[in-house]
Amino acid sequence: MQRVLWITGAGSGMGRAVARSAAAAGWTVVLSGRRAEALRDTASGIDGTTLQIPLDVRDRDAVRAARDRVVAEFGRLDALVLAAGRNTPQRQWDDQDVDTFQDVVAVNLNAVVTVVDAALPDLRASSGLVVVVSSYAGWAFHPNAGVAYSASKSALSSVVRTLNAGEAAHGVRATHLCPGDVATDFLDQRPVVPDAAAREHMLTPDDVARTVQFVLDSPAHVRIDELVVSPVPRR
Repeated sequence: MQRVLWITGAGSGMGRAVARSAAAAGWTVVLSGRRAEALRDTASGIDGTTLQIPLDVRDRDAVRAARDRVVAEFGRLDALVLAAGRNTPQRQWDDQDVDTFQDVVAVNLNAVVTVVDAALPDLRASSGLVVVVSSYAGWAFHPNAGVAYSASKSALSSVVRTLNAGEAAHGVRATHLCPGDVATDFLDQRPVVPDAAAREHMLTPDDVARTVQFVLDSPAHVRIDELVVSPVPRR
């Protein structure tokens, strides 16, 4: 039976690239994201079994219902790739607001915990994998990333560490994946949006997907605790 991978943030960017890479490698992929049309676009590039579940990862009841649907459809869940993310152009102390701060944290941090918690019984049963798509800013402080984004992504390191410490006995493995600049639409959330010339020197979604595939393909006795992937700086 094919292994089942549930991807959040699958409607674009890194999540979409991971979905297509994993499907090509033989995984059954479950696609979640807020926009049903975007999920259909992702699925259109996949030659294999997919399930599309439009989902706001901030909604705990909806997350649990989505997990129930996955297991009802396939009878198992083997891996998560958590790629949903949020930032805001108003990201410094002098222009941010607390409501937006809370929303960024809700997507980047709270939702990761919510999805893992919902899926954990299934991951224990399958000795499953979790790949948390974090950020370079979650590995090393970057002042321009913003107050909420930096706080939420840095906290993901502890989420992954505690998951590995607490669930290793069940064979569950988690990876804190920290990519540098990636040329996706997420860049549109910056105060100054990078132009095409700047994006040419960034990582691509496919670069990140290859990294995730390396983790997914690793044997059960190998745990990749943390991976940092960066574009080579321009000279």
